[in-house]
Amino acid sequence: MTDQGHIRHDNGVVSQVDGTKVPRYAGFTTFARLPRAQDVADFDVSVVGIPFDTGVTYRPGARFGPSYIRQASRLLRPYNPALDAEPFRDAQVVDAGDISCSPFNITEALGQVEHGLRELIGQGRPVLSLGGDHTVALPALRAVHAVHGPVALVHFDAHLDTWGEYFGEPCTHGTPFRIASNDGLIVKGRSAHVGIRGSLYDRQDLLDDADLGFTIVHCRDIDRIGADGVLDRILDRVGDTPVYVSIDIDVLDPAFAPATGTPEAGGMTSRELLAVLRGMSALRIVGADIVEVAPAYDHAEVTAVAAANLAYELVTIMATGKRQ
Repeated sequence: MTDQGHIRHDNGVVSQVDGTKVPRYAGFTTFARLPRAQDVADFDVSVVGIPFDTGVTYRPGARFGPSYIRQASRLLRPYNPALDAEPFRDAQVVDAGDISCSPFNITEALGQVEHGLRELIGQGRPVLSLGGDHTVALPALRAVHAVHGPVALVHFDAHLDTWGEYFGEPCTHGTPFRIASNDGLIVKGRSAHVGIRGSLYDRQDLLDDADLGFTIVHCRDIDRIGADGVLDRILDRVGDTPVYVSIDIDVLDPAFAPATGTPEAGGMTSRELLAVLRGMSALRIVGADIVEVAPAYDHAEVTAVAAANLAYELVTIMATGKRQ
């Protein structure tokens, strides 16, 4: 064991602080109590915070999301029974800290985030970003594109996020995937929104979204087709294309994720979303984010616990993929 209480495995991987030796509420608050990037010689998968919410259009506070999700992740254990995997033994997973970016200038901040993510990705290491608002998905896709080229995007959200400029600002948390499509960062015809619901500005929003290359799995369809039906649509849409997964926590119903900036009634349950993610384990996920967790609107860490467990599933898939 290292000085911080991390377990060192025979394959050289340094994993979590041993919860049987150090109480879960003690020690550094890294994601899942994993080692920091500077504590190991190299790593395979990283989790990084992006504390940025200058792009929000309603309730602020997602800049505090990364540290909040980390706190709720203290209870995550080393074995994932749903996927029969030990992600923190399969690969060297680290917490890379936070990417510092401007809270006043969106364009400058996006450049800083992209630069930070490119360093973590290197020649192709998967990165899970903890937001922050959904604006940060754009620099993440740019960083992934620099290594992998255009990727399929599986986007879990109550909202399309393919709208145009807002109050003269071209890039906000409602625009990243319009820009990503127009810039060729995603594969049109291989990308999907899941969980869309709520009111729109106009019917044209849906037509414009289709022109940008997306299909939609509406939340109102989930009662009819179930989690397995959602998964079938995703797998059929993506095929064997490398995938970026973007999760806006407001895809969950406010009963399961009240702490978000733009809540919408009638969302997915946490169990449904976890089931869909686990079914995506055969896909090659090259990057992911979980965004829009705004702690001030939470109670009993309900939203943070959901986000931490979603992150655990994504890290498990990425770590297992690195081993394979």
